[in-house]
Amino acid sequence: MPATEATGAAATTRPSPARGPGPAPSGAERRRQRTFEQANRRLKWAMLAPAVLFVGLMIVFPLAFTLNLSLTDAFGAVNADSAHIGLRNFGDALGDTRRFWPAARRTLVFTVGAVVLETVLGLALAMLMRKPFRGMRWVRTVLIVPLLATPVAIGILWLLILDPTNGIANHLMEAVGLPRQEFLGSVGQSLPTLMLIDVWQWTPMMTLLLLAGLTTLPEEPEEAALMDGASAWQRFRYVVLPMLGPTLATALVLRAVDALKTFDILYATKGAGGGSDFEVETLNVYAYGLTFDYQEYGLAAAVLVLFTLFIVGVVVLLRRRGGRKNA
Repeated sequence: MPATEATGAAATTRPSPARGPGPAPSGAERRRQRTFEQANRRLKWAMLAPAVLFVGLMIVFPLAFTLNLSLTDAFGAVNADSAHIGLRNFGDALGDTRRFWPAARRTLVFTVGAVVLETVLGLALAMLMRKPFRGMRWVRTVLIVPLLATPVAIGILWLLILDPTNGIANHLMEAVGLPRQEFLGSVGQSLPTLMLIDVWQWTPMMTLLLLAGLTTLPEEPEEAALMDGASAWQRFRYVVLPMLGPTLATALVLRAVDALKTFDILYATKGAGGGSDFEVETLNVYAYGLTFDYQEYGLAAAVLVLFTLFIVGVVVLLRRRGGRKNA
């Protein structure tokens, strides 16, 4: 090979020298960079300011106003002259064994009963719909129908269905040889009936939330358990349920808070006071009656503050229990 060709080949295969670092930025460039970063931070807070102001006006102000109102003897009109009386309204509410404590008990019973049934049924339906099957789209469409109507419309619908005289429910019960029931017309049956109506309406939401969590779970742990000979129940109990824990805890908290605040379906079916004997009066219905029926605004505000603390306590308890189970 000629010397010139060998030299050319060596030149083409010789690696190019690495470039050294560029020149260090000058002081002016560093100042411009700092100025840009500061402007970027200011712009970020400027963009967030409207949202923060909205939250302050729509959440913080009503809470502060309600707390201040609970410390007064406001009666007859919110803007009427009133005096600060300290914690007297809270003492009156906590000492009311005729209305406040029974309403708190009904609130807890309604919430626990409805949420437990909705979670069990929702998880069962989600497990059934986890694998694709023929007609799955139609099943999902029918499943969300109860979520499309407002609670007031749901209450009126079930009033017609459960009417003691002309309701279709009693006609069906007579057709199969069962005695007629009072349902919402009975003091003892009203609260369980409303719990079942709530279950009918909100079980689809729990199903969709848990189904979304199930679809994100990896399949390998279940397949490994199946190869080891685990039964369907064992795979669900020891593999699926622990992995679904965070989703289940979140769904429980969301539904429990919503169930605690239930008002419209109770008022639409039983009216003011939750019935003639206050049989379905929860803390929400009780506070509404104090405000709009008796115009005891200070006492009503105290009940709402206690109710808010009750909801916060339930959320903290659920989150702690969910955190210990997921740990």
